[in-house]
Amino acid sequence: MPRLSDTMEEGAVATWHKHPGDHVDVGDVLVEIETDKATMEYEAYEAGTLTEILVAEGETVAIGTPIALLDSGVATARAVAAPSPSPSTEVTTPPPAPQAVGSAPDAPLDTTVAERPVSAVPTGADGPRRFASPLVRRIARQYGIDLSGVRGTGPGGRIIRRDIMSLVDGAANEVVAEPAEHAPVITDERRGSESVALSSTRRVIARRLGESARTIPHFFVTAVADAHALVAMRTELNAQLVAVGRAKVSVNDLLIRACALALREHPQVNASYIDDASTTMMVHHRINIGVAVASANGLVVPVINDADQKTISELGVEAKRLAALANDKKLSLEQMSGGTFTISNLGMFGVEQFTAIINPPEGAILAVGATTLEPRVIDGEVQVRHTMRYTLSSDHRIIDGALAAQFLQTLTTYLENPWSLVA
Repeated sequence: MPRLSDTMEEGAVATWHKHPGDHVDVGDVLVEIETDKATMEYEAYEAGTLTEILVAEGETVAIGTPIALLDSGVATARAVAAPSPSPSTEVTTPPPAPQAVGSAPDAPLDTTVAERPVSAVPTGADGPRRFASPLVRRIARQYGIDLSGVRGTGPGGRIIRRDIMSLVDGAANEVVAEPAEHAPVITDERRGSESVALSSTRRVIARRLGESARTIPHFFVTAVADAHALVAMRTELNAQLVAVGRAKVSVNDLLIRACALALREHPQVNASYIDDASTTMMVHHRINIGVAVASANGLVVPVINDADQKTISELGVEAKRLAALANDKKLSLEQMSGGTFTISNLGMFGVEQFTAIINPPEGAILAVGATTLEPRVIDGEVQVRHTMRYTLSSDHRIIDGALAAQFLQTLTTYLENPWSLVA
């Protein structure tokens, strides 16, 4: 089982594309793996014959667990080329050991593969083909890395993850989790309880948010905005957009824009705590806003990069595209990385107010409730107005109460004067 994302600890086999007895070429899609974030294709980095499937579809195993056996034929070729023994000496040659497919990208391969002679390395028009793990090729495609100039330190010169991590920002800590149980079983007859296996996504959510709640000193500040002008502007803006054949914008799109501009004015909210031993904190110059999406596969947070530099319409188009990818489990690692601030909006579910847990390594998250009609006193008169409540959860190690309050004050000003968002 390969590591296909930075937070992946185990994976589930979704679909096998090859079956025992099938020939496999380098680059063929062997299997689809369901990770904690998406369903991803796993390509073969060795050619040969698939001899046995060790993990059936639907089963979940930890990273590094063999999921199939691939016979590369190298051991057989070496045995055939060996000198014939003398008639007086009887020699028994053991059958070639198939290579375990699916081991972690940095794990050692079967020795028969590692000892491949240089002459056996396939060549192309541009010289020798560079062998690389599926994860390495995926990262290289995402970051535009040319593997032809990378020296592989893996078995047989194969390029492995650590060979290219100096070329991209951020290397993941390698953690191996224990395999999960799958078959639901009745565990408490008196209560009629049933043990239902957690998805890999849910297990990661539980681990990361549990760690966040335990280790980060959260504090919460709530503000209320008169959203009457915001609702009116959105109605007028959408009427104009529909008239020219463009997509409507949502209240969430306006919130993303308002938060981006408020973060620009309060950069220390757009920051990360490093660790207790550090004498500095990270203040981020780019404003990359994560938008929590309650997809059918669990909570995911795709990231809109440079949100402060995009129009409301551009934010709306990108947010909808990322939400659709999240529901299809097709978000890439890059699309879920690099966030500096997160918005979690439960207003569409009728929730008026709630608090959210910070998404590490970010320093804050905004929990947004529904826009509701409430009586408010305006110029000494009671009027029914649209009202919105939102709560900022902050990491008290780097954000003080006054800073959090100032950020919400700025955010409220933008929401109550919505035309400033399009200026």
